[in-house]
Amino acid sequence: MALQNIGASNKDDPFYRYKMPRMLTKIEGRGNGIKTNIVNMVDIAKALARPALYTTKYFGCELGAQSKFDNKTGVSIVNGAHDTTKLAGLLEKFIRKYVQCANCRNPETEVLISKKQTISLKCAACGFLSDVDMRDKLANFILKNPPEEKKGGRDKKAMRRAEKERLKEGEAADEEVKKVKKDARKKGGSSKETTAAKGAATKKKTGGGSSDEERTSSSTHSEDADFAASADDDDDDDVEWQTDTSAEAARKRMQEQLSAATAEMVITLSTEETEERTTPYDELVEEIKASLSNAATAAELKVVLSSSALPAKDVMDALFAALFRGAGKGFAKDVQKKKKYLAAAVPDEAAQLLLLQAIGAFCGTCSAEALKEVPVVLKYLYDGDVLEEESIVQWYDEAVAAGECSQAAENARRFVEWLRSAASDEE
Repeated sequence: MALQNIGASNKDDPFYRYKMPRMLTKIEGRGNGIKTNIVNMVDIAKALARPALYTTKYFGCELGAQSKFDNKTGVSIVNGAHDTTKLAGLLEKFIRKYVQCANCRNPETEVLISKKQTISLKCAACGFLSDVDMRDKLANFILKNPPEEKKGGRDKKAMRRAEKERLKEGEAADEEVKKVKKDARKKGGSSKETTAAKGAATKKKTGGGSSDEERTSSSTHSEDADFAASADDDDDDDVEWQTDTSAEAARKRMQEQLSAATAEMVITLSTEETEERTTPYDELVEEIKASLSNAATAAELKVVLSSSALPAKDVMDALFAALFRGAGKGFAKDVQKKKKYLAAAVPDEAAQLLLLQAIGAFCGTCSAEALKEVPVVLKYLYDGDVLEEESIVQWYDEAVAAGECSQAAENARRFVEWLRSAASDEE
């Protein structure tokens, strides 16, 4: 599939990352029933992150002809015979009016409709709000047919609310644990006072001991009582007088002081704290999975990838992990089904090499069944114009020379040889 840069001002920039398919048209019928079919309108609209209904309607408004887009079949029709160059020029006007940011000319914009029934474009790159000319016929059509709301916004709000509630519950659990420990320390001090009182009462009953012994005993009892009182006052001191500090004794005291429910609460909290220590790479993988679960388009997924601050190699690895982690037999079929997401992340040759390296890294951890399907995976991506022959051969030669991903390179050897033989036959 031939690609071109979005926006005529970026036509000659080889490093521009926002691309769309070149328009393909077909004249059908004859006489009064002649019409123009824009064959790849769905793919163009996805690249622009706009409904294909809008672009088709815009052509009809500008040409003064009947236009129709079928949501079920994806067929875009404009009555009359129209030149491809003319339609491409109208598409460029549509991009300037309804896609590009008026401030930075970036196509990463979102259509917003205000309560006053005005349309603006919010730029994801610079945050600028571009006003749309409401005198345009298409503007009134958009008001009557607003774009679908993204599902991810509400889900993120719900996740934030759940996170706040979880933090509150965690703080309450911490307070409960502190309270249990404090009660346990007080209980230990009161038991010492009870033991001293019982000893004094026993000696009084037996009447044993001289007056000096009684004075000594009473002084000892008073010292014990003073120490117990000081232990109650000092809530922050975890060390008790004459306490066995061995590991076994400490374990027994913990079992006595903490109830089963409290212990389980402490374990849960520590587990949640461990789970929270995620890396930016893991966060990106989860964000990609969330987008896919919300049926995100390839263009929407491309926005998620481009907004990441991670290096391009890590972004590609995260995409491949989110799409195919745990794959086994049938790995190639999964790649064929999801190759549109891979195509969105591969705008140039440098990105193709990153994708091939991600395949090699994935093969280092996948099962033997998935590893056998590497040649088929490369064939699907080559036939789908996601990977080019030069990139595959370059990756293979570099992998063999460096001795990396040897198993993946070995499995891909026959396919690379086939590419080279096909090239030599053409020559």
